[in-house]
Amino acid sequence: MSTHSGRVLAVCVVHAEIEVKTRVGRTAIDKRPVPRRVPVRALGFEGDHVCDPENHGGIHQAVYAYAEEDANRWAGALHRELPAGWFGENLRIEGLPVSDAVIGERWAVGDALLEVSAPRVPCATFQQWSGEAQWVKRFTLQSDTGAYLRVLTEGTIGAGDEVRVVHVPAHGITVRDQFTGTDIERLDTLLEAEPTISDDVRMQVERHRRRHENAARAAANLKGADAVRERSERTIGTASPAFMPEPSASEVRA
Repeated sequence: MSTHSGRVLAVCVVHAEIEVKTRVGRTAIDKRPVPRRVPVRALGFEGDHVCDPENHGGIHQAVYAYAEEDANRWAGALHRELPAGWFGENLRIEGLPVSDAVIGERWAVGDALLEVSAPRVPCATFQQWSGEAQWVKRFTLQSDTGAYLRVLTEGTIGAGDEVRVVHVPAHGITVRDQFTGTDIERLDTLLEAEPTISDDVRMQVERHRRRHENAARAAANLKGADAVRERSERTIGTASPAFMPEPSASEVRA
């Protein structure tokens, strides 16, 4: 049974490849709405593709969804229109908190079934496409990442389709939780609860773990250094008179 639902505002596929100053040199991030129902397969929508299959695409990143509400907030912050497809998304969705969807959550859309698989991680291509100063940093801090999805049941999807959430995993760990990595213990729970999680997500969790370990180590080192300094200050402050410097001749005469 559906717990809540949203609506597809647009289905977007590649409009044209554009040149970028990256290792691959080209990107398919320029996606535009298409005025028809579009078949979606295991590797994504018909008519869509990626230029860098090493870092994008595949069954765990077959479809990328972004929330209209998040796009509108960015439009206000950037003082510009951000039409459907601007974020490189395949689905612009209204009425669902996409960035706060639970990993493993399943959506019935049209006659297809999709499963939330991972957050979007901003890259240099996204930075160049945006034309905004420090865009990757700003996008990261905001953490409205949108969500990648797997295709569990192939079908067709079109603008106006309802997005029905038909399953929400009990672990409750969201796309945003995975992206920010603030609670490493909960992310360990995710790895246990979702055995089909992608290798990319597992690597993200390990990066978060190393970050937490490094931060804890640095804090311990700082605490140790403070303790040494405090002991040194106490030793100096309570030094025995036998170790105090001898008074000068002028001090004796005085």
